[in-house]
Amino acid sequence: MPLQRSHTADKIIVDRRKRHRNSDVARAVRKTRDQLAQQPGGLAFDRELLKLHAASIRANSAALPLLVVILAGIGLLLGAERVILTWAFVAILAYGGLALLARRADEAAPAAMSPMAMRRTFLVGHFVTGLAWAYLAAMTCTACEPDLLAILKGAFLLVAMAATAFVASSLRGAMTATFFVPVAAYAAFGVRLSEPLGMIMVTLLVVALPFFSQVANIKNRSALMLMSFRSEMDALIAELETAKSMSDEARRRAEDANLAKSRFLATMSHELRTPLNAILGFSEVMAGEVLGPINSPTYREYSRDIHDSGKHLLDLINEILDLSRIEAGRYQLNEEPLALLTVVEDCCHMMELKARNKDLRIVEQFEPALPRLLGDERAVRQITLNLLSNAIKFSPTGGEIRVRVGWTAGGGQYISVKDNGPGIPAEEIPIVLSAFGQGSIAIKSAEQGTGLGLPIVQGLLSLHGGEFELHSKLREGTEAIAIFPAARVIDGLPKLEPRSAARA
Repeated sequence: MPLQRSHTADKIIVDRRKRHRNSDVARAVRKTRDQLAQQPGGLAFDRELLKLHAASIRANSAALPLLVVILAGIGLLLGAERVILTWAFVAILAYGGLALLARRADEAAPAAMSPMAMRRTFLVGHFVTGLAWAYLAAMTCTACEPDLLAILKGAFLLVAMAATAFVASSLRGAMTATFFVPVAAYAAFGVRLSEPLGMIMVTLLVVALPFFSQVANIKNRSALMLMSFRSEMDALIAELETAKSMSDEARRRAEDANLAKSRFLATMSHELRTPLNAILGFSEVMAGEVLGPINSPTYREYSRDIHDSGKHLLDLINEILDLSRIEAGRYQLNEEPLALLTVVEDCCHMMELKARNKDLRIVEQFEPALPRLLGDERAVRQITLNLLSNAIKFSPTGGEIRVRVGWTAGGGQYISVKDNGPGIPAEEIPIVLSAFGQGSIAIKSAEQGTGLGLPIVQGLLSLHGGEFELHSKLREGTEAIAIFPAARVIDGLPKLEPRSAARA
């Protein structure tokens, strides 16, 4: 049982059974993204948003105080010396406290942070900075022109709103907490509402507050989307890393298994062939009664059965070794010009006796005068013999096998072997083309086979850059076509002219 569990684990390193897994994951991610776009997610997202807000405050900790200094300088030019300096000191102090609060939140461990408490603390900090702006809004100056001062204070508040909308967008409610009191103070003490200018400035600030709040909300939703994308990216990266590690482990195991298979085949090739050759030789001597007659006919039949079984086993070992070399890329082609017609004709003559024993007729249909083909003659013979052997094996007694050799439409050459056997169901063709695969009809009606003939044909054709096609219909027969590409065809070379004629 432990060995069986280990074997099963090797096979399910990467589970391919969930066909719609990717679409389900994408649907779940979209659903989560939509939820995040509407409202904050769990505690992790709230903490991350607060961290993002703290980082934004720290990154812009000098921007708003610099704005305060610029505004204070403009106020000094207008003549508001003491009050504007007092306001600048209070505002810078408030923003310094907010920066210290942001630093503490940024350096705090996420697990130790309470999102609700920290959010309230940040809102209180922004409210305090808003009190500083409220002080500016309600400020009066006897040496300044009232209308100009009112316009400048309104402009200062608008600039501060715009800056705060971008800096504090990660915290919902920060805009309202900061500028609700300043706008109210400006309306109450900063201008005279009885004058048109005062009404315009107050209306402008009242409209600007929800506008910049909406801008901050849009940036807040963008931050949420960015965080969801980042979490999705982190999950995908983790999944890719997991898949890569599993793939590396699977590749390592496959390489180890392939090495073990190669060692096994190399060892068993020698260990099995040596006794098999002895069995074949001794059984052939006994069946031929070379050393003396065998009185019992049963013994003679047994010796022939031993020889046939040994030959079948030797053929199986040779086919397994050939397929193994092809799959490992170690099958070396001995390429040379060859006449495809001659090779196929020789193979037909070799299989003639086997076909005659089943009362089968081999019909040859060859196109004349085919040019030579560049290929491995041994491999081409094996391709042809495998196709003929299958056709003879599956054809009924008294049938006919048609062997054709000719041109393809693309300028290559082909070998076609067609029988009138029982045929192969369409759903079983991939099984037949796989190693050790046999169709249901072949298992019931055919002779004993290994299931390696067609895979070897495919491998040898692939080494030649060719293709293999198998067409079959039930109760109509099967046609196997081996196609060699046009690049393998050797056209007639022009005759070499004498060197003197070439010079002339």
